[in-house]
Amino acid sequence: MDISRLHSQSWSRRLRRALDAPEHWDFLDAPGQPLADAAEALPLGPYRDALHGVWLGHPLHPALVQFPLGCWTSAALLDFTPGGRRSASALVAAGLLAAGPAALTGWVDWARLDPPRRRTGLVHALSNTTGVLLYAASLLARCRGHRARGRLLGLAGLTAVSVGAALGGHLAYRQAAGPDRAAAVPRLAPADWVGLGPLEDFPDGRPVRRTTGELALVVVRDGEQCHVLAERCSHLSGPLSEGTVVDGCLRCPWHGSEFRLRDGEVVHGPATAPQPVLESRVLSGHLEVRLPGAG
Repeated sequence: MDISRLHSQSWSRRLRRALDAPEHWDFLDAPGQPLADAAEALPLGPYRDALHGVWLGHPLHPALVQFPLGCWTSAALLDFTPGGRRSASALVAAGLLAAGPAALTGWVDWARLDPPRRRTGLVHALSNTTGVLLYAASLLARCRGHRARGRLLGLAGLTAVSVGAALGGHLAYRQAAGPDRAAAVPRLAPADWVGLGPLEDFPDGRPVRRTTGELALVVVRDGEQCHVLAERCSHLSGPLSEGTVVDGCLRCPWHGSEFRLRDGEVVHGPATAPQPVLESRVLSGHLEVRLPGAG
């Protein structure tokens, strides 16, 4: 193996370690918990689910951050383009206006994370906040005619938000804070009918855990029929069999996501992806399930 390749791999490992590091910084829990409590206490009402992205089917925050990042990246290019100074200032201002809604969706999602992901998310937020402050100072300098200072502050701001973006990508994909945790269920669910046990083994209205092959399921009996869903919550894999049944919905015990029993649709976040539902039938007093549409 040549020396250049070894150096490249060494640099890559150091970068991954740097991105992994914040999740182990437990000293961030002290400021993190009050901030999470404050985010949870915001009087958002039904808008909280909209900010999570329940209506969209995936988290809203990653979509909103594209606008300020795009504005600020474009501003950096225009700063060094003849005649682009005025447009650059306008883009810096537009990015600052868009940063508020993007940050709000991020804080709402962040408050429902577990401690390791919350620590990474807090460093991500601090990086982005630093970037916003630098861009605000940049805009002020530009308005006062100090264009060179404004450009330098803008480049510093772009550096800060780029670090924040890297941590955000790490949080979303390496730590899997946003993906649908139940996406593999259709590949694990049985194509043919399989038995889960006698109907009498399932108390009415109480979640019961069962497995078929590698797939964990939760069964909620309603009289002579049963609702059967994937047992691990699509948000962060909470055990739905330990949850509660409320008004025809199953509530996750970890973060309070609610899924409609009859079709798995999200009624309340932070989950944004529906919970997979299996087709079920009672035959000769025994409950059987299979992948919907497999017949």
